[in-house]
Amino acid sequence: MITVAVVAFKDPGVTNTLASIINQEPAKKEILVAAPDEVTLNLVRTFAKENKVNLKIIKDLGKGKPAALNLMFKQAKGDILVLTDGDVILGESSITELLKPFSNLKTGIVSGKPVSVNARRGIFGYWSHLLTEVGAHRERLYQTSKNKFVPCSGYLMAIRNVIGAIPENSLADDAIITYKIWEKGHKIVYAPDAKVYVRYPDNWEDWVKQKRRAIGGYLQFKELLGVKSESRNFAQEALRGTLVTLGYAKNTKEFVWSCLLLLARIHVWLLAYLDFVSKKQFKQIWLPVQSTKRWD
Repeated sequence: MITVAVVAFKDPGVTNTLASIINQEPAKKEILVAAPDEVTLNLVRTFAKENKVNLKIIKDLGKGKPAALNLMFKQAKGDILVLTDGDVILGESSITELLKPFSNLKTGIVSGKPVSVNARRGIFGYWSHLLTEVGAHRERLYQTSKNKFVPCSGYLMAIRNVIGAIPENSLADDAIITYKIWEKGHKIVYAPDAKVYVRYPDNWEDWVKQKRRAIGGYLQFKELLGVKSESRNFAQEALRGTLVTLGYAKNTKEFVWSCLLLLARIHVWLLAYLDFVSKKQFKQIWLPVQSTKRWD
């Protein structure tokens, strides 16, 4: 059995997410939706009633995404869990593409491919395309081809139901989930045809919040799991990322934006280090990013 687990919080577009899920194969699947707020939960209830969809709704305690995931891990009945968020849209046949690699019993986790819906003509849209198309996509292709550890995307992944639980103060829950499955000897697979459409931040404040949180998650690795993250550190990003970033530009304006991205990444790395050494609490770092939830 397959379980599709959707984590949401104040997501007006959650019905778009569910619409992109319900008609995908396999037809018989368990769908769980977790959210702490009544606005989102009521949207889900109305959607289920109008579309005659059997959904299991979980009201979580508002402690954050990792805590909501732990609730879903406990209640999921599926042997394979498809994990996604309430502010994205799954591409056609994405679930089928995610499930294909599990025919190999060594496969433990499969990552989908985030696709930015932001317009490339603005600086933040350009950054989102660069980081998804060049950074994340190429890195997952390369690392999985070498059977190395690389985090799967929290926007869309499928896992064998062997995870148990993750630390509830995880800032990078996707990386923690990937590592906990990989350390059991399971294989990480990347399925680039399993596309998930994502709206990324379109302003500086939201961009910093999101990237600061993500980088902070990698700095947590040793503290939470007793190991150092093998996938990301400042030196690796500086060495591998600079030429790739500058080479992505198609014109002078985009080249300037690429240079600014390098400076912006240094800025958020510094902020994340400061958060880490000052031992900021989970709720002080995991701040809402409103511009990613707009689908108008």
